[in-house]
Amino acid sequence: MSGTQGDRSAGASVSAVTTAQLKKVAGDGIWGAGASVSAEAANLGEALVATLRGTATQSLLTPELQQLADSVLRVATVGFPWIEAEDGIKLAAHTIKLNTGEPRPLVILPAGWTPVGWPLFEYAHLCLALKGYHVLAYTPRGIGLTVRLPGGGFADGPFTSGGTIDVGGPKDWADGTSVIDYAVRHFAPSRIGFLGESYGSGIGQLVAAHDERVDAVAALSTWGNLATSLYHHDTRHLAAVEVLLSLTGGPVERKFDEETQEILADFTANRNMERVVAWGTERAPETYVGTTNARGVPTFISNTWHEGLFPVNQVLDTFNRLTVPKRLNLWIGDHAVPEGPGLTGPLTGPTGPNLAMSEAYAWLDHHLRGAANDVPTWPEVSNQVMFTYRTTTDPGSGRNTIVTPAVREPRQTWDEVTTSTEQWYLASTATGDQDGLLGTHPAPGWSREFSAGGLTGATAMDGIVQTGKDEWNGNPKVYATDEFDRKQLAVWTTGPLSTGADGQAARRIRGVPRVRLTVRSSAASTTLVAYLFDIAADNTARIVTHEPYTLSDLVPDQDTTVTWDLQAAAYDVPADHRLALVVNSRDKLYSHATAEGTSSTTTISSPPGEESCLHLPLG
Repeated sequence: MSGTQGDRSAGASVSAVTTAQLKKVAGDGIWGAGASVSAEAANLGEALVATLRGTATQSLLTPELQQLADSVLRVATVGFPWIEAEDGIKLAAHTIKLNTGEPRPLVILPAGWTPVGWPLFEYAHLCLALKGYHVLAYTPRGIGLTVRLPGGGFADGPFTSGGTIDVGGPKDWADGTSVIDYAVRHFAPSRIGFLGESYGSGIGQLVAAHDERVDAVAALSTWGNLATSLYHHDTRHLAAVEVLLSLTGGPVERKFDEETQEILADFTANRNMERVVAWGTERAPETYVGTTNARGVPTFISNTWHEGLFPVNQVLDTFNRLTVPKRLNLWIGDHAVPEGPGLTGPLTGPTGPNLAMSEAYAWLDHHLRGAANDVPTWPEVSNQVMFTYRTTTDPGSGRNTIVTPAVREPRQTWDEVTTSTEQWYLASTATGDQDGLLGTHPAPGWSREFSAGGLTGATAMDGIVQTGKDEWNGNPKVYATDEFDRKQLAVWTTGPLSTGADGQAARRIRGVPRVRLTVRSSAASTTLVAYLFDIAADNTARIVTHEPYTLSDLVPDQDTTVTWDLQAAAYDVPADHRLALVVNSRDKLYSHATAEGTSSTTTISSPPGEESCLHLPLG
């Protein structure tokens, strides 16, 4: 079914786009303050939409944006239909149909998890049309702005789809098929691809696994396994869910059905976690990787090392199981930060071309349009190495600006990323009252204890998105390790590391670090959060990676040995810097085992034969 989406009230909420707003979008992409959607990016997208629809009451676009819109209108016809799903729910959609009788490929773009809906990426939609694609963008069910009315009830925004959010579940897969059905009737496309960012990327993978008409997928800031993204090593990723709920665009009771509200309540309360895991596993592209492989769907994945919503290891697990033509790009930063500026604005930003987006486009060009580009020669993996960019510092703001981009390393497969492993053993100092040591020989027979349950200066990030956005723009977080409260954490460090054989980095960390610790607690459960830091001569540090682990059903004051993987990393440790393993019991991103108002002690030791150690992957 098609209809016309309701206008905003005379376009009153859309203002003219300024050069200053374009500059901000080029730097920040989709993100505003905290983990909120950028008002500038939303306004840019909606200004383009209002101009294309002819509903703008004033000139809204800069000359460059107006030229883009005019160029599309010369070669295509735009539409704003409602697409009816199989259960009668109506999806807000946008079409750009090329004015040609020749079959052309189609790119379908499910919107991300934001209140804005499909208009947020209107710039990308127009770029795709000028590249020779029919375009169909839509807002997944339940996504979009919903406001509570003073007299009761709710009102949806003009780009909000009906129904409730299925979080990438079976209703979203069926909706994808309904959208494809609509596209086949209205476009008769030669081939069909999905391009998605965040929520849209997961939906794209899942629809491709359930509908054989999908010919290629580009998934940006995506998940491979929703269950392990949000609950891993018996630890819940509370901050990620809080951010997602803040971006739904309306109250929980309107946005989710009763079953999903129960899942969210169980997750928050740490109950019925088997049910929560089953729910997330059903929504995992990894669950259907066998079907994806059987269909041979070319799959492009782009994520970040310090991803705050969908940690990198779960994406790696899915990627490594794919046997289709595939590509994995890993970048500095956090969720949607690398590709955001290129989705919402021009592909060339203040530091050069947006490769996260241009390479996604190249993937689709080859697999949908048959473009004779260099995609067939690409290695499967490209890793951007933290923090190898060169910067200059603005004396006024003290902020860095990137002048030379960070190094990217191609590898034919993920297995080639790690070429050797170095083992560092945790040890005590001679006096035992200083930070511990990381040495190359087993060192049993010591113990270190700290109080559990308190937040410390050792933390994965200041906030989801914002810390990673600073990293991407040349300003990684600096930690003052002298200020770490040793009563609430333990530290082990190497000595200053010498320059490597290449005359450059002292250590080239490449892959998934692993820790083995022997632990005892005065309580029946405890959480451990392990961090790997790069410490400079002045004792300031940058984070390499981290990962939590929660142990339950412990026998108080009895040793338990546990081994777990930290998140993957590509990081060059400079000469004369030290590596530090820091372990505490709480990070604001995660759940923790210490009940509020109680105290307990965690002790790390190193018994003979099971010495505590750090396995460091090198490349």
